[in-house]
Amino acid sequence: MPTVTFISHSPADTESLGAELARTARHGVVIALNGDLGAGKTQWVRGFAKGLGITARVHSPTFTLVNEYAGGRLRLFHLDLYRLESPAQILAAGIDEYLSPDGVAVIEWAQRVFDQQSRPPGLITVSFEIIDSDERKIIYDAPGA
Repeated sequence: MPTVTFISHSPADTESLGAELARTARHGVVIALNGDLGAGKTQWVRGFAKGLGITARVHSPTFTLVNEYAGGRLRLFHLDLYRLESPAQILAAGIDEYLSPDGVAVIEWAQRVFDQQSRPPGLITVSFEIIDSDERKIIYDAPGA
């Protein structure tokens, strides 16, 4: 799958990219978000939700593991694996039900469960790198490009 590199100059840019990618999202897709704390993953998900037509306030599910949002073109499952330490813990938490979602699943800290050998088919990866206080390099898979 080809990749695209995007330089975000602000949280609004990051949110806009998420919204843009949501417009072509398909039912059943799983998106893996990778990057350090503060890199813009949750900001991107806010934009993605808006792009799906979801009007609810989107916040990080760090302490709840999963937030579910309805009311848009597709149901959005937003997972955050930051607090889970091993693939065994993550699988025990029931993540497998979100690998074939009834909507779209977006998983922050996905590198904690997926590596190159355990990637589900069709997984879309979005990686965030902090350049400076405002800029981020975002590299994402571009299905169909």
